[in-house]
Amino acid sequence: MSKITGGCACGAVHFETEAEPMMAGHCQCRKCQTLSGAGHATFAAFPAAAVKLSGALVAWSYTADSGNQATRRHCPVCGTQVVGETAGMPGVLALNLTTMDGATGIVPAMVFFNGKAQPWDLLDPALPKFPGMPPM
Repeated sequence: MSKITGGCACGAVHFETEAEPMMAGHCQCRKCQTLSGAGHATFAAFPAAAVKLSGALVAWSYTADSGNQATRRHCPVCGTQVVGETAGMPGVLALNLTTMDGATGIVPAMVFFNGKAQPWDLLDPALPKFPGMPPM
């Protein structure tokens, strides 16, 4: 895969990686719904060591629907959520697909926390759906 770059809406935060994504999917948990302002958030997971981040990020943590401690990192200027992490997948960073520059070729392959889906959030019916987190 070629280099993936991206960042926040105001340009204060940037990231880059040349790693292949470990997975990509749509999350329909209530926290992702609230944070995205939509019915789901879409992200790809990468080895943390392969992602170069620059710019200040503000972090906050909470207990996710999975029961794991989750951390979200946002730009303190524009509020864009750039990175997500979970104790259930140590050493992994989830980058929001919407923060990536241009077409990356990354295609979400699953839907998790579909049990929390809004009835109007209609995703590709061919994608495998999990009521919670899929087995990893």
